[in-house]
Amino acid sequence: MEGVLALFSPPTGARVFRAIAIAEACSWVGLLIGMFFKYVVVLDDIGVNVFGPTHGALFVAYVVITLLVARQYRWSVSATVLALVASIPPLATLWFERRARRSGLLAEPATA
Repeated sequence: MEGVLALFSPPTGARVFRAIAIAEACSWVGLLIGMFFKYVVVLDDIGVNVFGPTHGALFVAYVVITLLVARQYRWSVSATVLALVASIPPLATLWFERRARRSGLLAEPATA
């Protein structure tokens, strides 16, 4: 894991976390729209076929980047768990990313 952390500096880690959080939330919206069209409007599952795997990949990416950034920025266990739980409800990753930025969780960590 140390090798992966060395791939990006703390500001880059914060930017990647933000980008993945936003992308994961957008994929949730796409999947929800796809499910609405599949089950309510046209009974066609193309939206689910497109956004299902996309959301799955972004969900996994969010979990991985959350664990990496939590370690790099030395988040508490409770902050890390909250970030991981935020990946489950639709759009909650946006809420957590904003909360993390405002509370200083994504401020550059002190060097050891």
